[in-house]
Amino acid sequence: MITNTITTDRISIYYKKNGIPSHNPYLLIHGLASNHRIWDLIFPLLSKNREVIAIDLRGHGETEKTNSGYDFESISLDLSSFTNSLGITKPILVGHSWGGSIALHYAANNPQLVSGLIFIDGGLIDISSVPNNSLEKALVDMAPPIFNGVNKEQLLEMFGNRSWKDRDQISLQADLDDIGISKFDTNPDGTVIAKFSRSSHLNVIKELWTHNPREFLTQVQCPTLNLPARMDQNTSDRFQRRNELIEFAESHIDSFTTIWLENSIHDVPLQRPLLVADHILNWTTSNNL
Repeated sequence: MITNTITTDRISIYYKKNGIPSHNPYLLIHGLASNHRIWDLIFPLLSKNREVIAIDLRGHGETEKTNSGYDFESISLDLSSFTNSLGITKPILVGHSWGGSIALHYAANNPQLVSGLIFIDGGLIDISSVPNNSLEKALVDMAPPIFNGVNKEQLLEMFGNRSWKDRDQISLQADLDDIGISKFDTNPDGTVIAKFSRSSHLNVIKELWTHNPREFLTQVQCPTLNLPARMDQNTSDRFQRRNELIEFAESHIDSFTTIWLENSIHDVPLQRPLLVADHILNWTTSNNL
């Protein structure tokens, strides 16, 4: 296992990697306000036969914090600088949540540099199409919690109140609290503060508002695996819109496969890592990647 921070021509990026070096490693991209540790349980499963690299995106985790550059184009350029610096030629991009949208943007604009694309409950995000939604409403609904005055013990208590539903054996053996607390720093007075700033978080929401996944799905040229999570056969407007986006992707990408992760929550990489890793490995093999 290698952990390192590399200074590219744009920013300094933290990453970890392991596995057998290959020209098309898995490049794991976390979601909004998360970090590389969302992949802790999947990482060893994927790295048995291929190199796996997990990064912290701009402003997240241990990567350089900046006041700007949270638009899709800037973060895609960060990825290009990172892959160039490490000599990565055609990775398989694996994106969770907003990280899937980042992966989609990158793959659409750099089709010759991506060998495969994998969305884990992400990628197909179109918040501006939500009925009765507005940017102002989205900035309220999607804003991060305010942790003013919250100490580590109180934060861990909040974590303890979260429902993880049915966790697999690897998840049950893991310390998910330790993974969760990695998204925070501790102030001198013992209170916590999110590593990804609130202002940057809100800037990402503004960028998501103008992001139209259909525009980029028409430009994807590589095999794509879509792994959306759901707890039941939901018939809400949200799931209807997701199904419409899936149908759009199927009609515009030559090889687009959707496998619903049943009985799964949004953070399914931590809830059911065995299931997610099995689908990724089987799909990669079946597409000769």
